[in-house]
Amino acid sequence: MMYSFSLVLLILPMLFPPQEQDSLRHPDETRLRNIRQLTFGGTNAEAYFSFDDRRLIFQSTRPPFDCDQIFTMNVDGSEQFLVSNGKGVTTCAYFLPDRKRILYSSTFYEKEKCSSRPDKSNGYVWGVWDAYDLYTANADGSDIRVLSRSPRYDAEATISPMGDKIVFTSSRDGDLDLYTMNLDGSDVQRITQELGYDGGAFFSWDGKRIVYRAFHHTDSIAAKEYKALLAEQLVKPTRMEIFVCDADGKNRKRLTNSEGANFAPFFHPDNKRIIFSSNSDAPGSRLFHLYIMNDDGTKKNQVTSGGTFNAFPMFSRDGKQLVFVSDRNARERYEFNIFLADWVE
Repeated sequence: MMYSFSLVLLILPMLFPPQEQDSLRHPDETRLRNIRQLTFGGTNAEAYFSFDDRRLIFQSTRPPFDCDQIFTMNVDGSEQFLVSNGKGVTTCAYFLPDRKRILYSSTFYEKEKCSSRPDKSNGYVWGVWDAYDLYTANADGSDIRVLSRSPRYDAEATISPMGDKIVFTSSRDGDLDLYTMNLDGSDVQRITQELGYDGGAFFSWDGKRIVYRAFHHTDSIAAKEYKALLAEQLVKPTRMEIFVCDADGKNRKRLTNSEGANFAPFFHPDNKRIIFSSNSDAPGSRLFHLYIMNDDGTKKNQVTSGGTFNAFPMFSRDGKQLVFVSDRNARERYEFNIFLADWVE
């Protein structure tokens, strides 16, 4: 029996229903597919997978809070819970390997209210407040315990995928350097020495190397300005490069060389590539996209094209998903949300 052409057109959509349009993906984002928005409204940042890839921990400024607090959620965006104590300002949270406890930095011990916003008369600056200390807590936020406390800045802590070491940034020795320690806070080791800001570090998936952002000041005038700002607990992040080193700080190598800001680097699970955020195509601007490159700095390729700010990428352990922050689909200025995408090789 022959079917009429009109009948075929009627039947085909039922046999092969059209897939939902990937409306959050820019046509040039060939590495990404099935982008899902997990948060809606506020300023959300630094979302990182738990060790089993089932949960995300992130920081967010949302009502009723005037500065960042720590939240967790499922990878589909459901069950968003406040897990910091709602006091002070918090940053840089991570799940411990057992997923039963979390790690984050907070100022609440010294300052229960939000810290004053940095004075921008010196340009765009970040606050690296001495009041920040490192804490652990149960995954529901209870049983807060101090992990590392010093009179200076202690923050930006992440945990090796091997589940044995923490890397963090501290100004305890007078500069912003990287340190490592055991999960219980013991055996603290300083692993960077150059004058300048070393921060935002992550271990490779085999725990053998560390990737981080840094800029080292050799010019005397720039060094003087850096020290003066640091004395005010401030840092100017407008010039940053991506570095790698061994887990003990040896064999340091700079991977990028631009006039812009390169930050938020993270290893692909193959340990051969690094994804990061950069405004190197428009230095000095607020146009940040994600790029991926080999671990020697070669073959840099752009990953994101949608929105004007894309940062804080992290791969799932199997390399099949990428979580990141973007202003795409934002309804207000300074709205940044968390997105999850399938990674396409």
